[in-house]
Amino acid sequence: MARTSTYTQFIALPPETLWQVVGNPGHWSRWNPAVTSAVLDGPVAVGAGGRYMPRGPVAERVHRWTSTPFRITEVTPGRSLTLEQPEPPSGVMRVTWMLEPHGTGTLVTQALTFTGVAGPAARAVAGARLEADGRVMFARLALAAGITPDADALAVVIAGGSGALGRNLAADLVCRGLGVTVLTRRHDPKLPFAQVEWDGRTVGDWARALDDPTETAIVNLAGRIVDCRPTPRNIARLRDSRVESTRALVTAVAAQPEPVARWIQASTTAIWSDAGELRCTETTPLPEGLPQMTGVARPWEEAFDGAKADHSTILRTSIVLDRHAPALRRLVQLTKAGLGGRVGSGAQWFSWIHIEDWLAIVRAALGLDPDITLPNGILVAATDSPVRNHELMSTLRHHLHRPPAPPTPTLALTLGAILLRTDPALALTGRHTTSPALRDAGFTFRYPTLPEALTDLIPR
Repeated sequence: MARTSTYTQFIALPPETLWQVVGNPGHWSRWNPAVTSAVLDGPVAVGAGGRYMPRGPVAERVHRWTSTPFRITEVTPGRSLTLEQPEPPSGVMRVTWMLEPHGTGTLVTQALTFTGVAGPAARAVAGARLEADGRVMFARLALAAGITPDADALAVVIAGGSGALGRNLAADLVCRGLGVTVLTRRHDPKLPFAQVEWDGRTVGDWARALDDPTETAIVNLAGRIVDCRPTPRNIARLRDSRVESTRALVTAVAAQPEPVARWIQASTTAIWSDAGELRCTETTPLPEGLPQMTGVARPWEEAFDGAKADHSTILRTSIVLDRHAPALRRLVQLTKAGLGGRVGSGAQWFSWIHIEDWLAIVRAALGLDPDITLPNGILVAATDSPVRNHELMSTLRHHLHRPPAPPTPTLALTLGAILLRTDPALALTGRHTTSPALRDAGFTFRYPTLPEALTDLIPR
């Protein structure tokens, strides 16, 4: 059975400009780092052949020995191109790129399909490489096609921009023609963004990134990932990585002659800890909660007090569903392995948001959506459709065509968390969180329900 995964990204360039890159497979390596080279045997036309070489010494050697040339099977000049690569012993990888005019730019889509006996293995190897960091791939495409920020474009500084959310956001903004600078503890040569190193604790030369002649915005996503054992030392490190980086930014901006135009300060809906049946919104009081949840998130938000910004948002984000995010990948792997039953009682709430909707909220908070005006202050990034854990697992099983599975008892999860060096509370606790503020502002979710989100994120 064919399995297709699709990525779509808006790029603020006309189709004819993007076609100069997309419409010639010989340029493939310029914007997809999984491809070392691609050479056509002749002009771009149906029936033309060529060879591409995957990156990596082992992949390159195997591909060189076993592969046959790809063939272009469809071309609509300026709009779409499809090539098919045979995958021995009996399979085909089909790659389609499509350009659709959209407003002031273009919707660019890559569809990747694997068929035949070798399809699953080819997807696991070649597909994983070609799809990796899909949004960053499109940012490379935009840059290869010549996108540059307008002279008056908003300059966005993203602290923690090398993490999963930061990479998605930086790539999305680059594709839309904004100037982006990432503050990171370690420069990553694989990222096509301007990067400035900082220690996440003190004000240093990195503060010059805030001194831009155009309007400047800050998105602060800095902080260690929470997937760790809830020891006092780990909790302190989680808290300090957030509090210290926020204070450093607040101090740096205070020294600037003018406030930043926009500031989005990350937080989490886990600030309500295990909220049980409480319905949490922007105005729900904070509890005295678990140290790895409320005990980390409350001082994180308090460190933002006094930030000098014309418009500021504290974005309490729920679980972000993204096909490459560890949370969703782990759930999918467990479900495929037959462990897709409810966790614990299964009654705990699971609040979530699709990565596309999270990006849309951030763009609105940055003032980039002319149809949406968001208020200052706390904003919850979560859909209007939270589900309980047993509903989450049932929906995953249905989507992945897996039969009912036995539940995971609390004791088994606790013991497993010790082996995996994670916190069982991440699965055993939950919150029902929604955002009246988003509804009042007229925000519409592109993926309002879990089945819709999973259909987009997981190839069927």
